[in-house]
Amino acid sequence: MSTAVLERSETAIKQQIEKVFTQIEEGTTKISVKDLNLFYGTKQALFGVSLDICEKEVTALIGPSGCGKSTFLRTLNRMNDLIDSVKINGDIEIDHENIYKTNDVIKLRTKVGMVFQKPNLFPMSIYDNVAYGPRMQGIKNKKELNQIVEESLRGAAIWDEVKDRLKTSALGLSGGQQQRICIARAIAMKPEVILMDEPTSALDPISTLKVEELISNMKKDYTIVIVTHNMQQAARISDKTAFFLNGEVIEYDVTDKIFSMPKDQRTEDYVTGRFG
Repeated sequence: MSTAVLERSETAIKQQIEKVFTQIEEGTTKISVKDLNLFYGTKQALFGVSLDICEKEVTALIGPSGCGKSTFLRTLNRMNDLIDSVKINGDIEIDHENIYKTNDVIKLRTKVGMVFQKPNLFPMSIYDNVAYGPRMQGIKNKKELNQIVEESLRGAAIWDEVKDRLKTSALGLSGGQQQRICIARAIAMKPEVILMDEPTSALDPISTLKVEELISNMKKDYTIVIVTHNMQQAARISDKTAFFLNGEVIEYDVTDKIFSMPKDQRTEDYVTGRFG
């Protein structure tokens, strides 16, 4: 074999190795958003948002109030469909399927669960709160439901705290416990993506720490997108961070880079507390 051929072969091998390592470093894209625009009537709230969210990572959305973070989050499971005046154009793909070209919104919201800012438990027992979704899916077998409830509560790191009072009202729990029951209720639907809209903003510091630890542990099984106003929280728990301002994504990068070496002056001004 000639020297030139060997050199070409070695170059090809090196390029292939570099490609593999780049793919590992970047991760596998779970959600791809391209040129997303959203309008409330005639008022535009999102402007050309484009970003890729990687599988089994925590992605934080930061920015001042009213910048479009929660609006964007709700596009990922089509919650904005519930608002009559909303118009959306652009593409959102989850696992290479455009979610705005499917009529099966229930299937989408099973795949993409959501946890809201304040715990929104039903006025029923802990057990029934967690079992509610599976029952709505047609699961009636008691043994199967018991297994789902236990696995979901364990997944939300609250099983040991509530296992002896599953039949008592969930509304009697503390705020932090209620939020973890909401997370368990989301897990019970066996989602692949979990959206969280400021899930710790109404909690005390100890409860906040427990939820943060839970989120960090959950990313091995779920893709998590979280809206937070807490810069320290974003730095602690997220792999990547997107900075929103006036409906645009100003910067999106690995979290360490966003907080230590931002490329845009507006990002630096926000994360250092100069505005927001």
